[in-house]
Amino acid sequence: MKVFNKKKGEGVMRILSALLFTVILTAAIVMVGCPGITPDPGGGEPTATPGSGGQTATPNATPTPAGNLAAVNLGAAGNFVILAKSGISTVPASAITGNIGVSPIDSSAITGFDPVTMDGTNTFSTCSQITGKVYASDYTVPTPSELTAAIGNMETAYADAAGRLSPNFTELGTGDISGLTLVPGLYKWSTGILINSDITLAGNSNAVWIFQIAGDITMGPGASMILSGGAKAKNIFWQTTGVVALNTTAHLEGIVLCSTAITLSTGASVNGRLLSQTAVTMDQNTVTQPAL
Repeated sequence: MKVFNKKKGEGVMRILSALLFTVILTAAIVMVGCPGITPDPGGGEPTATPGSGGQTATPNATPTPAGNLAAVNLGAAGNFVILAKSGISTVPASAITGNIGVSPIDSSAITGFDPVTMDGTNTFSTCSQITGKVYASDYTVPTPSELTAAIGNMETAYADAAGRLSPNFTELGTGDISGLTLVPGLYKWSTGILINSDITLAGNSNAVWIFQIAGDITMGPGASMILSGGAKAKNIFWQTTGVVALNTTAHLEGIVLCSTAITLSTGASVNGRLLSQTAVTMDQNTVTQPAL
């Protein structure tokens, strides 16, 4: 009968322990060095960053459930595809589908749409570049009071979008969301955002996106927003304190709630609404109100 060698057994155990430690240490190193994963600064789940292998946003640990996110109520501002307080201008010819309006500035701040023809009631006018009506604060009643209400609703909608709490995503891509696929939810940045290549908003027809942006929205030339899975532009809200700049042939989907100016360069297009607390400036653009 063989006698168990205690010293030999202890040696084997030490070797096995060393091997186990090596495996665990190697796994930890691989996880830390995994590309495309950036720890969320708020302690939540990792967030994918553009250009690093991960292309779909991952939510924070304790967000507002995306399915419970309510759309922003536009009120009477939803009657306009373009609404501005200090002016709407275009370099002809643009193609606008929906109503446009300015207030408190008067009709002199609507430029580039000539000829504009007044309706017999003097409550609105029409133009060959617009499939819809033109409204201004100096038109006949009840237009002035209706515009005042619409502007007030626009400002309320802006405050609503800006005031939503518990974002699902914070500082995604440090502001550069080029190339990402964005799932429904509440997004927040303390900076502006940059879109230099196509992004996709993927969700069903009831899904809602709200983007809270403390700087500018800049879309590079040819960059586009793509909707998938039944997502609707009417449920996408871009709330920004800075300017919105769509470069040549860029395409935006959704409702823009902007506290400053919105500028569309030559050939840029929008499926949504442009609601500006200053001015909207266009250059041979297509702007279409979203389907319901």
